[in-house]
Amino acid sequence: MQKEALKGLKVIGFVTAGAGPMLVKSLATQGATVILIESAKRHNVTRSGGPFKDNKPGLNRSFSFTFVNSDKYSMALDMTHPGAKDVIKRIVSWADVIADNWRTGVMESWGLSYEDAKAIKNDIIMIGMTHAGHTGPHSRAAGMGIMQSALSGLVTLTGWPDRPPDTTGGLGILPDFIAPRFGVTAILAALDYRRRTGQGQYIDLSEYETSLQFQLPAILDYTVNHRIQNRNGNKCPYAAPHGVYRCKGDDEWCAIAVFTDSEWEAFYRAIGNPVWAQDVKFKTFSGRKENEDELNEFIEQWTINFTPKEAMHLLQQAGVEAGDVRTIEDALEHCPQLKHRHYWWELDQAEMGRTIYQGSSYLLSKTPYQLHKPAPRFGEHTEYVCTKFLGLSDEQFTELFQQGVFE
Repeated sequence: MQKEALKGLKVIGFVTAGAGPMLVKSLATQGATVILIESAKRHNVTRSGGPFKDNKPGLNRSFSFTFVNSDKYSMALDMTHPGAKDVIKRIVSWADVIADNWRTGVMESWGLSYEDAKAIKNDIIMIGMTHAGHTGPHSRAAGMGIMQSALSGLVTLTGWPDRPPDTTGGLGILPDFIAPRFGVTAILAALDYRRRTGQGQYIDLSEYETSLQFQLPAILDYTVNHRIQNRNGNKCPYAAPHGVYRCKGDDEWCAIAVFTDSEWEAFYRAIGNPVWAQDVKFKTFSGRKENEDELNEFIEQWTINFTPKEAMHLLQQAGVEAGDVRTIEDALEHCPQLKHRHYWWELDQAEMGRTIYQGSSYLLSKTPYQLHKPAPRFGEHTEYVCTKFLGLSDEQFTELFQQGVFE
């Protein structure tokens, strides 16, 4: 097997919650050596957030932490301890990339601004993932995923017209999954720039701005038509039918989307060319949109006779977009596509035992990835990192340990 694509890249993560760990996880999965810097005073918040193995809380028992932290080292370090200064210098000297997702001002308070780091290592690359970026009137505002979903307008569009905005179904943490993708791209661009010029640089990433990417249809609609889109349930301005339809069984559903007239013709032929489908009011897209509620009732009279998979296969064979609505158990245990691509991995962790991990959503043909290590226990690799990577002698490590630096 070829080496992973990022083998040899050295990354330090001053990261917490979801977005920061997912950013450096993408690098670790492709072979980078990633060290998480944690402290008993400020450990990753997901370590105490659950869900926990066997419902027993503990810093090393949270699936929220475990799921996104495979193939990383955990180093305990009290950044506020006076004795940490030499260790911080060694960290910067060792690293190629330093990532953080703390609020503006936190890294500076630790003596780790970009200028501080650059004075130690001139070609260092740093990325700061903050709520709204490091500049501007809101640069010092605190923000988690739900705030970014709200500010970007995602929450405005989620739910039903006669109900309040809805943040269920993971919408509150969606930005945590969006921002890391942009962060990885920016890091790779900075690495290429350094390869060509020998110079590092600072990456100022606004999670608020990355969240706006999922608003592009609404942004274009406002730009062209000065129309503000609002909550519309399962309906889509550009498709009819477009929704989730009840099928045979208890709480069984199939999602169906028809965008064009040719897709509509394929759809009504696939469901047996019923008489109602020939009604003139359903002949055109505008007619289907105008009579969408009635159309949905007719469609559900058909889907209710089939299981979700049966309806999905019948429609897909006709070229109509359809998918059975699955549970998490379906995705984890029963999806042949995910099994074929080895999307789920299982690794043994000391306290949690056999634990499931998420693989990569893309496969590189020349440099395939492999998950090697389970998520680390808090501070598990502190001595190893200090003596093997950072160059501290056993005596130096012991002295700093006794001073309480590694807490």
